[in-house]
Amino acid sequence: MNADELRSFLNEKVLQYNKPDFIESDPIQIPHLFTQKEDIEIAGFLAATIAWGNRKMIITNAKKMVDLMGNSPYDFIINHKDHHLENLENFVHRTFNGLDFSTFIKALKHIYNNHGGLEAVFAKHQQPEGMQKAIHEFKKVFFEIEHQNRTQKHVSDPLAGSAAKRINMYLRWMARKDNAGVDLGIWKTISPAALSCPLDVHSGNVARKLGILTRKQNDGKALAELDAQLRLMDKNDPVKYDFALFGLGVFESF
Repeated sequence: MNADELRSFLNEKVLQYNKPDFIESDPIQIPHLFTQKEDIEIAGFLAATIAWGNRKMIITNAKKMVDLMGNSPYDFIINHKDHHLENLENFVHRTFNGLDFSTFIKALKHIYNNHGGLEAVFAKHQQPEGMQKAIHEFKKVFFEIEHQNRTQKHVSDPLAGSAAKRINMYLRWMARKDNAGVDLGIWKTISPAALSCPLDVHSGNVARKLGILTRKQNDGKALAELDAQLRLMDKNDPVKYDFALFGLGVFESF
């Protein structure tokens, strides 16, 4: 396929998969459970944090996380006492455990009480060409509280070479308004043009088969290469192609 044919092909796949029924099998259903902005963004952040492994298990455990917060994430984060965190001790999703969960609750409270909330922290250091510096600075703010080193691995840092798949997916959920009812688009201070594709094994493999990614590792350098190609196709909404790449990989075994 030439460049125009490839763009047309991927645009068709975006339309095929960027539909409400995508929500049924995707962790994005977790923030869709809520209507208040803070509940949506907190539930989404926690769901995205554990979004690796079996998708059904991700959804099950993300629902368990919001259930442990009384299905009122923002209220729980702002008003919890130390003894409330005892209920989180037995939570586990792969290597994310109850200690990590409690630390995340404390970090989120710190962000809302002292930094204006999640959107404000991510928006502060955004750049037109990407959110990498913003994610790096977010991680520094997130871990200003007392924490164990083990928990740091659950927040990626693009400036340390990570593709930061889960955070980029989260930013897509929050900042991209797709008019199809999938991505929530509740953050208005971050431009969709600055978003990056959530690069994982599925999207990476499909991108390589299509010739828009040559680097073999799914790391920060690969993401930069893929981003550059996707921005040539749509500079205003490059991350929409995540639906095409992911759909081709997961649903069509492309």
